[in-house]
This record gives sequence, structure tokens and C-alpha cells, in this order.
Amino acid sequence: MTDFLTARKAMVDCQVRPSDVTSYPIIAAMSAIPREEYVPRDQRETAYLGEHITLAPGRVVLDARTFGKMLEALDIRPTEMVLDIGCGLGYSTAVTARLAEFVVAVEQDESMASEAEAILAAQSVDNATVITGDLAAGAAAHGPYDAIIIQGAFETLPDTLNDQLKDGGRIVGIRAEGAYGTCLLGLKSQGKIIWRRAFDAAAPVLPGFAAKAEFIF
Repeated sequence: MTDFLTARKAMVDCQVRPSDVTSYPIIAAMSAIPREEYVPRDQRETAYLGEHITLAPGRVVLDARTFGKMLEALDIRPTEMVLDIGCGLGYSTAVTARLAEFVVAVEQDESMASEAEAILAAQSVDNATVITGDLAAGAAAHGPYDAIIIQGAFETLPDTLNDQLKDGGRIVGIRAEGAYGTCLLGLKSQGKIIWRRAFDAAAPVLPGFAAKAEFIF
């Protein structure tokens, strides 16, 4: 049987810290949250390997290196409200909740959203809520947000998320570029998001975040 506590420490020491994640709150959060509780039961033994964990077709829990670096880029503060898009079974929400004042998580798969809610409650994560709905729609009723984190890749960013980000707020996600991708950090200024490259990363494109096909006659 896997010693999950030892595996979690190894994940942080061997995957997260060497990837230029230096923020103590992020290290502490990823060291504290039991990742094995937030993955499908038949994948618990592989919860701490350095790779994405499949939740459903086209849906994953991002690998620890990628997720940790996204949090480092986003630089969440303890007074901030964060929107977590595509939370799956709630791992990203639980970690982010350690950094923020409150997290609103959106998950469109009803069974995953329900399970995420149950796991977060069982783990006493009381400064987060899970909303069931289209990922691209966000959660306008609870916004605007200081920061948005996208748990997957996008080819195009829905205008709805731009609208739900405060001016001066930050957003982080992986822009898909074929089989590859780039994690981008965006800063909203005067109603527009200005992007800069953070690091190389790849992930499946989330539902509602694919570029629309163009028809040429």
C-alpha cells in the first residue's frame, strides 16, 4: 500500500520545488492537501506521479509541476476571490482555498461536481463552493474575481471570463498550440487582458474553449 504522506512530500520536493515554485504558501498548501482523495479511486496509487491524471475523456487533474507553476504565476493573495474553472473532483479548489479568501469552482460534469462538493466538505474546505454549469460561462453571480485559474487548455478565451475578471485582476491558463502549449498569465487593464508567456505546458482543451471552425467558400 502506498504511503501517501511520503509520496506527497516527494511530489513537492522532486516535482514542485525544482520547477521554480518558491512561494511558501503554495509549497505548504500542496504539502497539506491529500491529492489522493481528489482522484478516481482506481487511480489513487498513481496520484503523486509527475503526470496528468485522467478524470474523464478530455479532462484531467493537472500534474503537480504545471499546477504549482500556474499558482506561482497567479500570485494569489489571502484577501482575494478566485474563480477555478474545471475543478474536476476538487483538488485544485482545495489547494487554491489555502491561498485565497474564497474560491468559486465551476464544473460542468454533474457527477464530478457533486463528488467534488462531498470531498471538499469531508476535508473541511469551508471557504469554497462548487457550481455546476458550463465551464465557459464561469460564475458571474459570484464575481467579479481577483484571479481566475483554468484547469486545462484553451484555444480561445470566452468573453464571459474576461467580463468576470476585475480590472487589475489576473488569469492563468494553458494556450493550446497543436500537441504543445504555453501557459500564459493575463493581466486585465482597462477592460482588456494583456498576456505574457509564463512557461511551456500542455493539457487537453476544455469543453467550450476550442476555437470555432471557420468555413471558407
